[in-house]
Amino acid sequence: MYFRNAYKHAARFHSLSSIHHSTTSTTTKRKVIFSGIQPTGVPHLGNYLGALRQWVQLQDEAAPDTRLLYSLVDLHAITVKQDPEQLRKLRRDMMATLIAVGLDPNRSILFHQSSVPAHSELMWILSCYASMGYLSRMTQWKSKLSLPENASPLDPSTKTKLKLGLFSYPVLQAADILVHQATHVPVGADQAQHLEFSREIAASFNHFHGDVLVPPDTIISPAKRVMSLTQPTLKMSKSHSNPTSRILLTDSRDTISSKIRSAVTDSTIGVTYDPVERPGVSNLVAIMVHLNEEPGVTCDDLANDMKDFSMKSLKEKVTDCIEKHLEPIRERYLEVINVNEGKVLADAAETGAQKASESATVTMNIVRNAIGL
Repeated sequence: MYFRNAYKHAARFHSLSSIHHSTTSTTTKRKVIFSGIQPTGVPHLGNYLGALRQWVQLQDEAAPDTRLLYSLVDLHAITVKQDPEQLRKLRRDMMATLIAVGLDPNRSILFHQSSVPAHSELMWILSCYASMGYLSRMTQWKSKLSLPENASPLDPSTKTKLKLGLFSYPVLQAADILVHQATHVPVGADQAQHLEFSREIAASFNHFHGDVLVPPDTIISPAKRVMSLTQPTLKMSKSHSNPTSRILLTDSRDTISSKIRSAVTDSTIGVTYDPVERPGVSNLVAIMVHLNEEPGVTCDDLANDMKDFSMKSLKEKVTDCIEKHLEPIRERYLEVINVNEGKVLADAAETGAQKASESATVTMNIVRNAIGL
């Protein structure tokens, strides 16, 4: 996940997430919400609970004058090797899923990052203000290359692996945000460092050119971690080699049932919530709590209600809960993909690109004028 979650009026913010950092952007008259996700195909349950469902909620609760932009950041995706045909399919599947979960192209701007050249143009301009030292301390390229935290881009063994695009990833990420004058950006805690960089580079640019770019506020989304079904001490992930480790939003009921039946639990009798000693059982309990979101109901409460359940009964209950929530998403996804040969999907992408380009053009005219272009 690239960014996670979003915002609205201050009172609504606190009901969904906590404000990690506040800047002068809170004084702007209009709230602009930006978030993005890499086009990895159909998202899994963890993506949905961690970000997508909140995006929809924020869209539905946003003030009429709030602008919401949700981008499929396909330029970020090519920092690792991609098969062209596969990437096209992944982009299409992800856009269809965003619509299927409830994002409305008539309310939110849904667009492919590569369809708005201003993102790349501002990235180059900001690169002229970005510190190599600051970028070398970012964790993104180190984690992608499985390098230690103290790795240096100047180390000979690192230089053979590290590509400029991956190293400068945070600059493009900053451009994504700043080109739309986003006032708020929802992220998971693991992305907070990148938002700090966006504020840093906006401040650096503004130091030379005046108040041109808006330093964004960071909204840390509520942590709703969904763990792997096969390795419940690890987060659910698309990169895991075992497809039974994750529930995709378009999985059929039979597929969901099969994956949940094979989910790792333990031989202890009864249901308790103990993520340390019983991570598999606790993960299944947490999934039900996250999906239902009944006010005041905790994982401990639900586990106590099911304390006498067998593992078979627990898994059947979890399957029913997941299917109840995913069935309408699955049906809407198939409709978006198939009806009129995907015209809804094509129209949404085209309209989103046009609106996002208009948004970015306003900023780029100011930026170009400020630097003398």
